[in-house]
Amino acid sequence: MTINFFDDASWASLRPLTFTRPVADLRIGILTIAEKWAKYFDADFGFNTQDYLSIKYASKSNASLFVNGSICPDHNLLSAISALKTGDVLLSGDIIIAYAVNENLTYEQARQQLKQINYGTDFVKINFPENIFTNNPSEIRKDFELLTKGRTSAKISSTNQLLGDDVFFEEGAKAECSVLNSGYGPIYVGKNAEIWEGSLIRGSFALCENSSIKMGAKIYSGTTIGPNSRAGGEINNSVIWGNSAKGHDGYLGNSVLGEWCNIGADTNNSNLKNNYAEVKLYDYENKNMRNTNLQFCGLIMADHSKSGINTMFNTGTTVGVSANVFGGGLPPSHIPDFSWGGADGFESYKLHKMFDTTEKVLARKNLKFNDLDKNILTKIYELTAAYRNF
Repeated sequence: MTINFFDDASWASLRPLTFTRPVADLRIGILTIAEKWAKYFDADFGFNTQDYLSIKYASKSNASLFVNGSICPDHNLLSAISALKTGDVLLSGDIIIAYAVNENLTYEQARQQLKQINYGTDFVKINFPENIFTNNPSEIRKDFELLTKGRTSAKISSTNQLLGDDVFFEEGAKAECSVLNSGYGPIYVGKNAEIWEGSLIRGSFALCENSSIKMGAKIYSGTTIGPNSRAGGEINNSVIWGNSAKGHDGYLGNSVLGEWCNIGADTNNSNLKNNYAEVKLYDYENKNMRNTNLQFCGLIMADHSKSGINTMFNTGTTVGVSANVFGGGLPPSHIPDFSWGGADGFESYKLHKMFDTTEKVLARKNLKFNDLDKNILTKIYELTAAYRNF
């Protein structure tokens, strides 16, 4: 089977996280949304996404199933989608979940031309950035079952203290002298990942392939550290997409970080307002603040962004793509894409300077910053110009 994942209106409402990727490439739980579906269906996949992203995230011409990239799979959905016949579209109210055809159709064509099948069961749909961390504990549980069913964990060193029975290590994973408590949710440690000495970890928790937790870290439930990343300090109910670093002391809570981010030493974010009011996040569509209806909401940081040492982020802060934040005091709750500065003010982060830094960042992992990614970032720079009113 081959699947194409399509973006609906959630691509816009999930910005800035989706400026650099289709919705289905967001990580929630252990896997990205696309990887979850592909694992369940044993399928190859592509993306129907924004034109400027399609040069990197291409569609598959032989796809026979089209799935809404903002929807996370579960057993009921899998059954309903597996039952679709060619020419059927699965709907939940106004939401297109999936459709089975042998050609690319637009969202409206699928609704108007195909036989409608109504789906009446609840499911997880990611519409806003905060939906990622709020649904992360349950998605870790689902992915843990998917990835470990019928398998046996690699050996875990006896120097660790294990509480509960749901700890799974992939081949090459290591941990020493740490407390791993899966009594509150499963703990998954990916291939060649490492938990350094003295770490305290409470599930649900996922440490993905080739990542590490530094000595003395305190990790709370609902946290995912994506592949090729390093994490330390205190982290609670947060998702790091991958290829990012939050390696030092400092608090990260109820937050989402993208790819190629770096959090400076002793950077902290607030996740609760002093008056306990519901938290608002910046909305790119309306260029205004949107009520999340959450009491706990921290930092949303898009790809390629950085913070200097001792940076403080206020409750409900959104940092756009390729921003560099530093200095004393509290910066504003919305930091535009390609910004450079802090509480004392911002200026535009010039594209050629951003490219120079990114080349160095990728070179540290023996990767090359290619023209394809440069073109995508150039387009994002143009798309976000209106938000930089410096």
